[in-house]
Amino acid sequence: MHTDTERCVRAVRSKDARFDGWFFTAVLTTRIYCRPSCPVVPPKPENLTFYPSAAACQSAGFRACKRCRPDTSPGSPEWNQRADLVARAMRLIADGVVDREGVPGLAARLGYSTRQTERQLLAELGAGPLALARAQRAQTARVLIETTPLPMADVAFASGFASIRTFNDTVREVFALTPSDLRTRATRTAKSHPAAPTTPGTLTLRLPFRAPLTPDNLFGHLVATATPGVEEWRAGAYRRTLRLPYGHGIVALTPRPDHIACRLTLSDLRDLTVATSRCRRMLDLDADPVAIDEQLRADPVLAPLVDKAPGRRVPRTVDEEEFAVRAVLGQQVSTAAARTHAGRLVTAHGEPVDDPEGGLTHLFPTARALAGLDPESLAMPRTRRTTFTTLVSQLADGSLHLGPDSDWAETRARLLALPGFGPWTVDVIAMRALGDPDAFLPTDLGVRQAARELGLPSTPAALTGRAAGWRPWRAYAVQYLWATGSHPINFLPE
Repeated sequence: MHTDTERCVRAVRSKDARFDGWFFTAVLTTRIYCRPSCPVVPPKPENLTFYPSAAACQSAGFRACKRCRPDTSPGSPEWNQRADLVARAMRLIADGVVDREGVPGLAARLGYSTRQTERQLLAELGAGPLALARAQRAQTARVLIETTPLPMADVAFASGFASIRTFNDTVREVFALTPSDLRTRATRTAKSHPAAPTTPGTLTLRLPFRAPLTPDNLFGHLVATATPGVEEWRAGAYRRTLRLPYGHGIVALTPRPDHIACRLTLSDLRDLTVATSRCRRMLDLDADPVAIDEQLRADPVLAPLVDKAPGRRVPRTVDEEEFAVRAVLGQQVSTAAARTHAGRLVTAHGEPVDDPEGGLTHLFPTARALAGLDPESLAMPRTRRTTFTTLVSQLADGSLHLGPDSDWAETRARLLALPGFGPWTVDVIAMRALGDPDAFLPTDLGVRQAARELGLPSTPAALTGRAAGWRPWRAYAVQYLWATGSHPINFLPE
């Protein structure tokens, strides 16, 4: 979008927050870059230039606006609605792969050469993987500087910087302030807006999103299907344990009118960026609800549903492998039975965690741990045991990979080849684990029931044909169809 100058200028002049994260505005006279909705009066159009990423702005020598804080805007919806090289690379960079494995590790995961990966990212985003990871480290550093009392040396290494000098230079270059100045400014703000006290290792963040957002089905689904010991609803917040690259964490997510309140407790602060990215992905916060709803509203049957509660998101996951296991446990059984099966696995094979603020007890067990269990201990039909054991063994030995970098078409084919994996199981994994915005569930009981009540075709083939006009947003259409029912997944818990 950043190449459409006329459209970008209109968005900047109207201070349209819907475009935050889609592109960034750089002012040639001040050498400052902003989000499109920056409240500062925009300069003359001839003094503006536009970039596709904050990293591209920084690489071109612009520093972040202190007023609108463009580094904290929602992410581009492009990276979660595409499955090409650039989109998969961006999801991996957000998951911290460059910091942990370097650019060669990123390229290896994508199945391309380092040179080709760098070339494509540079062509589309105006910055290579190192610059993109550097911008992400700068944002993580800012969060730690402003929300914790950690010594600056600890902030530097927790943010992924290799040295104190690089940390200091980057913060000054990106924010035009020293790390100490950033903390001083944040301290003054905190005194006028005091926050609740936090325990060591705990951070309180605001996760932005593009309005509108209807939280009912988003949180309702997560809570209604929650695995005991791993997830819970407590004091108005969805809470769960997180398995992270350097340790583990517990997150509490609370819906607010203009953001999601996020309270993270981490055993290792180096996991902050990854934890935040996974929570955003789980709640689908980088979606573009205006574009999605506009297309779905064009269907006269869906229009009333969209108008009633616009901005529905697809509830996703923080762990793709975990969700695939739970999808198999949920085959042809009730939600309550699936939760019971999952809870037993957690108790027997999950890793214990300490949760002094609630009732969470374990991390969900890894595929490697589940691959070693006795199949006879599974209280399910023999055919489903085979489905379960085949899935976890392939996940454990690496012959099946599920992650933010998964190629959607290839992964669907691999899943369909497994015993006991039919279209419903594959599509629900594609929708909620892989993040395919066009995944569709025409055989789902709730979808078919909603279709009948709305006068839509209810047979899978006919409904799939009727849904062609909803593409590429059929996963969101499913949320609106599910919302017509009285199942607990559709209601925000009290």
